[in-house]
Amino acid sequence: MAKSPQNKASDIRAKTPDELTTLLLDLRREQFNLRFQRATGQAEGTARIRTVRREIARVKTIMGERQRAAAQAPSGAAS
Repeated sequence: MAKSPQNKASDIRAKTPDELTTLLLDLRREQFNLRFQRATGQAEGTARIRTVRREIARVKTIMGERQRAAAQAPSGAAS
């Protein structure tokens, strides 16, 4: 059915920052390909587009959480 299994938030949180960046790049590439297929009339299932969008949002959310936590940690430790 789907090309890759859906990533759960707990699975994404276990990844390193480099792995998250790679995953985000792969998801964006897949999203582009799916949009292109839909535009040319080749898309068979459109549900994957929604799934990929949500996975991208999930990865970006976790990356943002880590950035905010990293920004707060040094200032909190210095006090």
